[in-house]
Amino acid sequence: MTPTTVLLVDDHPVVRSGLRAVLEVDTVHVVGEAATGEEAVVLADHLHPDVVLCDLRLGAGIDGIQTTAALRALDPAPAVLVLTTFDRDAEILGAIEAGASGYLLKDVAPDVIVDGILRAAKGETFLAPDLATRVLNGLRNPLPRLTSREVEVLRHMATGAANKDIARALFVTEATVKSHIAHIFTKFDVDSRSRAVHLAQETGLI
Repeated sequence: MTPTTVLLVDDHPVVRSGLRAVLEVDTVHVVGEAATGEEAVVLADHLHPDVVLCDLRLGAGIDGIQTTAALRALDPAPAVLVLTTFDRDAEILGAIEAGASGYLLKDVAPDVIVDGILRAAKGETFLAPDLATRVLNGLRNPLPRLTSREVEVLRHMATGAANKDIARALFVTEATVKSHIAHIFTKFDVDSRSRAVHLAQETGLI
């Protein structure tokens, strides 16, 4: 049987080496490694792997969700299996919505990763049972959609910055900041900065 070809994407060389070691089995063949999302897209377009095993956090440049979307836009498009330490709902949903075939946490056993790769190559979706339940719940109850500027304001709010400090940092007026905060409160259905920040952190928006 021809082994399933895999491209590894992780910004930590040690992690890539470890993955390569546990994935060198009869059914899987690692054809390349990338440290950034941009590099992953170029290599995938050149190597045509069956599956890309991709982390979510990739340092500078595009993140794992953006990388997933770019990989799925290729022709032919590889299946993408996310392997990460982050299990916040917004990140899981974001990866699935971007086209990932599955989402695994790095503490799973090597044979689970191999199984996920083989199933992703067949076009199947592969999620741990608890993650699958959270994805379904997230799809039924989607997270509020914030603008990029509202997310920026939330990040500053999380540091305890006052409106005037946020305005100075974003080069806008205090009135504009207050308007953004009002929109955030409405979308989150909250009435305080602390609750807005807590919800954003809990769901992985910031």
